[in-house]
Amino acid sequence: MSERNHKPADEMLEEYDFSGGVRGKYADRFSDDCKLIVLDPDVAEAFPDAHAVNEALRELIQQRTPAGRKE
Repeated sequence: MSERNHKPADEMLEEYDFSGGVRGKYADRFSDDCKLIVLDPDVAEAFPDAHAVNEALRELIQQRTPAGRKE
């Protein structure tokens, strides 16, 4: 591969046009107390949606928390 044809992987391609884009268009979809967490692919396969992840984490919290004590 010649040096002239090689582009770094993080460089934008010329056909991408964001001139009509709006910064923060979807930012209000997340509340201030919302946390976005990325699961590894193998973990994500076990959970069909956010509800399933939250239920599993609540069960884990219950198992780790002494009875009667709130975290």
